[in-house]
Amino acid sequence: MEGGILQNVILLVDSYKNSHHRQYPTGTSYIYSYFESRGGKFPYTVFFGLQYILKRWLQGPVVTKEMIQEAKELHAQHFGRNDVFNEEGWNYIVERHGGKLPLKVCAVPEGTIVPTKNVLFTVVNTDPMVPWLTSFFETLLVQVWYPMTVATNSRIQKQILHHYLSKTNDDLDPLPRSLHDYGYRGVSSVESAAIGGAAHLVNFEGTDTLAALVFLRKYYHCNMAGYSIPASEHSTVTIWGRDRETDAHRNMLEAFPDGIIASVSDSYNIWDTCEKIWGEELRELVLKRGKNGGAVYIRPDSGDPPTVVVKCLNILGDAYGTTVNSKGYKMLPPYLRVVQGDGISYKTIGKILENMKTNGWSAANVGFGSGGSLLQKVNRDTQKCAYKCSHAIIDGKGVDVYKQPITDPGKDSKKGRLALHLINGTYTTVQQEGNDPKLDMLVPVFKDGELLKDYTLQEIRERAKLCSSDINVMQFLKEDSANQDE
Repeated sequence: MEGGILQNVILLVDSYKNSHHRQYPTGTSYIYSYFESRGGKFPYTVFFGLQYILKRWLQGPVVTKEMIQEAKELHAQHFGRNDVFNEEGWNYIVERHGGKLPLKVCAVPEGTIVPTKNVLFTVVNTDPMVPWLTSFFETLLVQVWYPMTVATNSRIQKQILHHYLSKTNDDLDPLPRSLHDYGYRGVSSVESAAIGGAAHLVNFEGTDTLAALVFLRKYYHCNMAGYSIPASEHSTVTIWGRDRETDAHRNMLEAFPDGIIASVSDSYNIWDTCEKIWGEELRELVLKRGKNGGAVYIRPDSGDPPTVVVKCLNILGDAYGTTVNSKGYKMLPPYLRVVQGDGISYKTIGKILENMKTNGWSAANVGFGSGGSLLQKVNRDTQKCAYKCSHAIIDGKGVDVYKQPITDPGKDSKKGRLALHLINGTYTTVQQEGNDPKLDMLVPVFKDGELLKDYTLQEIRERAKLCSSDINVMQFLKEDSANQDE
C-alpha cells in the first residue's frame, strides 16, 4: 500500500484547487466544510474508511521542501504560468508546523449506520494563516465514498440473506460467511481491491481478496479478517479434457481430502455433472468427506441464476436425499452445498433466494460470491456523496455558507457549523449553536497531524451489525425495482 509514484500529498488534488487560495475574500481566517451522503441508491450508509485515508496520507509530517519544489515545477508546466501554485502557503506549513497539517477532523465513529442526508464528518483549519487548506483536501477526503459505499452495498445484501435465513432456516449460523468476496480481479487497481475488500469484511468473514487482509492488518488492527477454502477454476477442470471431467473433480477431492472445498461444475453440462459425476461416480468420496466433517460446494457459473440454483439443488437432493427443517424447508446433507458466484448483486440475490423459498429450499443450502457488482459497480453518485463549505470566519465574524441551485434542489447544501444528534433513535443533523455539544455524535479523530481515534475492525463490526431498527430490506428492494422500471 505504500508503493506507487504518487507519494507527494500536495499532488493528491484536483488541479483547480491550487488556484483557490487566491479566490477567498481578504480577511478569511477559517473555513469549515462537511461531508455527507445527499441521498442515493441506499437509504443509509455504513461509515467506513476515513481512518485509512488519515493514516495513509495525512498523519504526521507529510509536507517537505522537496515536495514543494516538485509540486512547484509540475504546476508551472501544467498551468503554463507561475501565479497559481501556493508556494508561500506550503512553505509556511513546513516552517511553522514541521510539515504537519493544521486541520481538525470530526467524524461519526466508523461502522455507524447513518441515514442519508446527514453530516458524516467535518473539517476545519486550526491555523488562521491557512484557511485554504480545508477545501484543498476535499479531493482526497471525499474518496471515503468508495469504502463507505461498498460497506453499505455489502450490508444491504447481508440484510437480504438474514431475511431469508430467518424465514427458511433453523438458525442464522451460516450468515457471517454467506457472501464471499470474488472481486479482486474486477476492480481498477490493487489499492481498490484492498479498500473495497476491507469494506466488505465489515459485514462478512468470507473473501478471496488477500489485499483486504493486509489492509486491515495495517490500518484496522485485525490480524485475520477473512477466510477462504480450496476451490477449482475452469482451467483446472478443463485441462483434464471433457472425457476426464470426473478425474478432475476426483483429483480435487483427493488433493484436499479434509475440510471444505468448492468445485466449479459447469465446464460442459452442469446437469450431467451434478447427476452423474457428483450424484453417482464420486458419491462415495463425498460421503466419506462428510463422515470426516468436511463438505463439498458445487459451483454453477452460468445460466439464469434463480433457475440454475434450484435445478442443481433438485438434482443433488435426488442423489443424496434431503431432510426438512423446523421451518418446513428442505435441506441437503450438511456435507453438500451449492455456491453461486455468477451474476450476484443486491438486485439478484433476493430473486435467487425467493425462488429457492418458493420451491421449498432453505436459504442455508447455498452460499454466494460476488465480484464486480460488490466492489466495482459503484461510484460517488451511488450515495450522492459531497463535501461542501458551510461556515467561514471573515474579518473575525462567522459567516454561514451554502449553495442553493435553482436548477437542482437535490444539490442544496447545509449551512453553519454542524453536529449529528441521535434523538429518539433517529439521527438528525443540526447546527452546533444552541445545541448541547455533549449530544454530538461527531467525535474528533484528527488534529494537527495527529490521529485522535484508532478504531479496530472488531469494534467497527459491532457498530455495523444488524439490529431491530434496520430498514425493511424487502420493502427497499420492492421500491428499488419499481424505480428501475420507471
